[in-house]
Amino acid sequence: MRFVMSDLGRDRGASGLTAIVEGTAIAWSAITANRLRSILTIVGVAVGVSVVMAIAALITGLRSTVMDAFESVGQNNFVVTRIDFTAIQIVNDGTNRPPWWDRPEITPEEMRGIARLTSIEEALYVFDFQTDLSFENVELEGVLGRGFSAGWPAYQPGEFIAGRNFTPAEVDQNRAVVVISSGLAEDLFGQRDPTGRTVRVGNAFRGTQEPFTVIGVMEPEDNVFASALPRFAFFPWTSAIKRLRQNTFQAQIMVVPRETVSIERAQDDVIAVLRGMRGLRPTEENNFALMASAQIIDMFNQLTALFFLVILLLASAGLMVGGVGVVGIMLISVTERTREIGTRKAVGATRREILWQFLVESSLLTAAGTILGMVVGFGVAIGVATWTPLPAEIPLWAVVVALVMAVVTGMLFGLLPAVRASRLEPVAALRFE
Repeated sequence: MRFVMSDLGRDRGASGLTAIVEGTAIAWSAITANRLRSILTIVGVAVGVSVVMAIAALITGLRSTVMDAFESVGQNNFVVTRIDFTAIQIVNDGTNRPPWWDRPEITPEEMRGIARLTSIEEALYVFDFQTDLSFENVELEGVLGRGFSAGWPAYQPGEFIAGRNFTPAEVDQNRAVVVISSGLAEDLFGQRDPTGRTVRVGNAFRGTQEPFTVIGVMEPEDNVFASALPRFAFFPWTSAIKRLRQNTFQAQIMVVPRETVSIERAQDDVIAVLRGMRGLRPTEENNFALMASAQIIDMFNQLTALFFLVILLLASAGLMVGGVGVVGIMLISVTERTREIGTRKAVGATRREILWQFLVESSLLTAAGTILGMVVGFGVAIGVATWTPLPAEIPLWAVVVALVMAVVTGMLFGLLPAVRASRLEPVAALRFE
C-alpha cells in the first residue's frame, strides 16, 4: 500500500513536461493501433489546409504577375477611355445599352492635342480588334490585332527577336507593315524567317483583305498573359483604320507624363484640353474617363481578395469535414478505451490528465493533417512555378492561417470527446463491456 500511495503521489505531483510526454506517448499508441481511420482523418484535415495554401500561392503569383505588368508600362501612366471600368454600374433605361454607349469615341486629334501638352512625355493611340491572317496555305482566324502608335515597345513587356518596329513616319504614311508575335510567326512560317514576307490580313466584318509586310517579330515576356494570348499582330493605327477598315469604338490614349510632373497635374492638364476640344461647359460632366494604373491595381486587389475569401470559406468547410472526422474517431476511441480510462482513474489519474491525453491525441491527428496539407500546398506552388509562367509562392500569412485553422480544429473538435472521457466514473468505466 505504501508503494501504491507513493506512486499516486508522484502521478499527482508530476511536472507539466512529464504529463505532456506521457500523454503524447499514449496518444501515439492509440493512433498507430487504428491506422486506417487515423489516416482518413489526417487526409480530411490535409485537404482543407492544402487548398488554402495552394490557392494563396496561385493568387500571390497572379498578383505578382499583374504588378510586374503594370510596372513595365509605368506606374504613373494612365489611359484616356470612354468609360471608367472600375466604376461600372448596371442601369437599365429600357434601351439595353450602358450609360456610356452614346459617348463620343476617342479620336486621333485628341491624342495629338494631349501630346502637345508640356506636362506630357508621350501620348499613344491604341485600339484592339480581331483579324484573320494567312500565308500561302496557312490561314489563322481570330488573331488579336492592335492598332498602335510607334512608341508602343517601351510599354509592352517583351523584346524583338527579329526585324524592327514601325517608325512614326510609317504610321503617318499609312504603311502596310506589321509586327507579329513569335507564336504567330511560328504558326504562319514555321522555321522560316518571317521578316520581309507578305501576309494577307483580312477583316471578315468589312469584307476587306490587304497585303501587309512583316517587319518585326516580338517575343513577349514570359507571363500568364503572354501564355493566354500567344498570337498577336501590331499595326500602325492609321493602317488599321484606312487599309483594314477597323473601327475605333473602344480606342484609348495611353498617356505618359514627364518624370518631373506629378500624375495629378498631368491628369488635370489632359482633362482641361479634352473638355476644351469637346466643347463641354463648366456644368457638364466629363464624357470620357481617365484610368490610372493604381486604380486598376486596386480593382484587381479587390477582386482577388473576394475570390480568396470565397475559396477560404470553401476550404474552411473542408476543414469542418475533417473536424467532424476528428470528433467521430475520438468518440469511438473514448468508447473503445472506457475500461482503460477507468483503470487509469482507479490508480490515480486526474480528470485533467485524462482530458489532456485525448486533447493531445486529437491535436496529433490535426497536426499530421496540417503537415501533410502544407507539404502538398508547397508541392503545388513549386509545380506551378516550375511548369507555368505564374510565379506562384506561398506567403507567410497563408502558413499562419493554415496553422491557426489546424490548431483551432484540433482543440475545438477534440474537446468534446476529451471532456466526455475525463468525466467517466472509475467504477462505471471498469464495469463497461
